[in-house]
Amino acid sequence: MNNFWNERYSTKEYAYGEKPNRFFKEEISKLKQGSILFPAEGEGRNAVYAATLGWQVKAFDTSTEGREKALQLAEKHKVKIDYRIESYEQISFRPESFDCIVLIFAHMPAAIRQKNHQQLLEFLKPGGTIILEGFSKEQINHKSGGPRDREMLFSAEELRNDFRDLSSLRMEETDTLLDEGPFHQGLASVIRLIGRK
Repeated sequence: MNNFWNERYSTKEYAYGEKPNRFFKEEISKLKQGSILFPAEGEGRNAVYAATLGWQVKAFDTSTEGREKALQLAEKHKVKIDYRIESYEQISFRPESFDCIVLIFAHMPAAIRQKNHQQLLEFLKPGGTIILEGFSKEQINHKSGGPRDREMLFSAEELRNDFRDLSSLRMEETDTLLDEGPFHQGLASVIRLIGRK
């Protein structure tokens, strides 16, 4: 998969655009700035946006090309982000060290999804917030982006189980029109989740 993402991010154009995801932008505006983590952050559009708002930003991904473009975007906006080249299996932070964790279209094989999601909860402070938007299993019927493997797409039941230890969980399944760079275009079926520890 590293080669896939490095190839996708190797062009000058940003694969998913330079602007933040709309759902994330709306939800982050409701929170007080603090420490924030972006797993599988790709080219950095959401991490850089959070930094412009005054958040202390950490991000990770396995793509060196993604990191390079994220740092270029941060420089363009005159902000700093701490972006590491690591996988979910390698990443390590102190328990309860983030006020917010953001997962925007952060899909992974079904066999490791629950373990990875639950590991992220360990990094979240009590009272901290999870913001997630991802493709639902219905996205297999659309050509607007996302994995072509249905097992890598989300169901509400799966996410509810993954994040069952949160004190509150709000979830919505909806169709939306994506306009996020060349690889997220058109009608899409998504799941949006806001959770608090």
